Amino acid sequence: MEKKKALIIVDVQKAFDDEKWGERNNLNAEENISRILQLWRGKGWSVIHIQHTSDNPSSVFYPKNEGFAIKEIVEPIDEEVIITKKVNSSFIGTNLEEFLKVNGITTVVITGLTTPHCVSTTTRMSGNLGFATYLISDATAAFGMKDQNDTFYDAATIHNISLATLHDEFATILTTEQLINEFIK
Repeated sequence: MEKKKALIIVDVQKAFDDEKWGERNNLNAEENISRILQLWRGKGWSVIHIQHTSDNPSSVFYPKNEGFAIKEIVEPIDEEVIITKKVNSSFIGTNLEEFLKVNGITTVVITGLTTPHCVSTTTRMSGNLGFATYLISDATAAFGMKDQNDTFYDAATIHNISLATLHDEFATILTTEQLINEFIK
């Protein structure tokens, strides 16, 4: 697989440490992302950090608030790209698609937070735009949530259903180990 690849790390920000989100699954997602990131850097492949921002000063994603910061475990280094976005998709209102195309990148590996929101939306758009898209199941995570009928679904259920809706339609779903064994030998 000698096509050009990019690792996209979506919204791994301190904002998601806020207790307002509730319980989360995949508590080791950031460790898995960091592991992939270290191997990716070793290969000299492109790394793109996506950072969610809000214009609302009371938001945990407001740039002057602590939550805006990317978590240290995956902190960007010099040559890595940082793209800020204001919506769920990393492609809307950003230069992500242009960056990938200009650099001849045809394959993207997506990790980050959270599975049903920005990770899912970015994955769907990546697949729709024609990129060979891989989503790493244990390098993303979800929080529990209620539906329109006030029925609560736990984090693992939300995560697994989100992955199921993306599997084979928009992306190939792999674990960190599968990615390492298939890509990063």
